[in-house]
Amino acid sequence: MTYGQIAYILGKGYTPRTVGFVMHGADETKTPWHRVINSQGKCSTGRIVLPADKQQRMLEREGVKFDAKGRCDLETFLWQPDQKKTEKEQTAKARAALYRR
Repeated sequence: MTYGQIAYILGKGYTPRTVGFVMHGADETKTPWHRVINSQGKCSTGRIVLPADKQQRMLEREGVKFDAKGRCDLETFLWQPDQKKTEKEQTAKARAALYRR
């Protein structure tokens, strides 16, 4: 997913930047933070204290392909939430996932 998708699901008051901030503080062992990328299909971990290519390497191990510019094809790899669920169910589930301990 992208930071923007998560912000949209969470609703008013959430921005992609807010989601990124929360993901940065998440427990790495319980939150699959590496599966959240920016709207260009790129990893946004360059300014975080970890190897700059860590997220991309983790995604590549899961089968995600990146081009020479470090972008993945969002049409191929972007995860879309189940469209059968209501928006309210999706929002509640997404919020719970962000703060799950």
